[in-house]
Amino acid sequence: MKEKVAVHVEDMTMAYASKPVIWDLDVDIMDNSITAVIGPNGAGKSTFIKGVLGIIKPISGEISIFGQPYKKVYKEIAYIPQSGSVNWNFPTTVFDVVLMGRYTQVGAFKKYSKEDKDIAMSSLETVRMEEFANRHISELSGGQKQRVFLARAIAQKAKLYFMDEPLQGVDVKTEAIIMDTIRQFKKDGKTIVVVHHDLSTIEDYFERVVLVNKQLIASGSVKEAFTKENISKAYGE
Repeated sequence: MKEKVAVHVEDMTMAYASKPVIWDLDVDIMDNSITAVIGPNGAGKSTFIKGVLGIIKPISGEISIFGQPYKKVYKEIAYIPQSGSVNWNFPTTVFDVVLMGRYTQVGAFKKYSKEDKDIAMSSLETVRMEEFANRHISELSGGQKQRVFLARAIAQKAKLYFMDEPLQGVDVKTEAIIMDTIRQFKKDGKTIVVVHHDLSTIEDYFERVVLVNKQLIASGSVKEAFTKENISKAYGE
């Protein structure tokens, strides 16, 4: 049975202030897979995700998601940014942050229903954060913040999840909860793309891998692509 492609990227080139960060990137993310995007600092991993999602506009390239442009399928996509990129002093509660995950389903200027609120609370329970529902987000630890982000993504009930360094700097309990959730996503037929930095866990946590360093180094199953040769090409000797 032929594998389906969830995300197709062709000839992607991206730059900041005219300085190329990624060039001529060709990669397919397979449907219903758990894929790690890895490479050294400054390799363009986060930029790649932002380019796919249109957060930063590529200079060139073609991108399709489930065979469609992003604008036609955005309701099916959830994004968890790096924790450090968020203003955690914004005056809102844990529950309200998770409820935001229902926004794409509810639409602008419409009230959240009881079902939306029940979904948000259930999502908090999944990541074992329900007792913090009324807590201000600024009062949370790093691992707790990451779990709240994950709960928001769960509440969205998406088909495709992009996660930017969700395991960086979290405690052991949070790492286990995040990985359990990712595996459940996979069982539910969803596709998960994770920017990841810990090479020692690649073989345990992921099925597929994309190695980048400005350009694509290798892409495929962990067994095929996560080789010493490709790691050396991406990270240097």
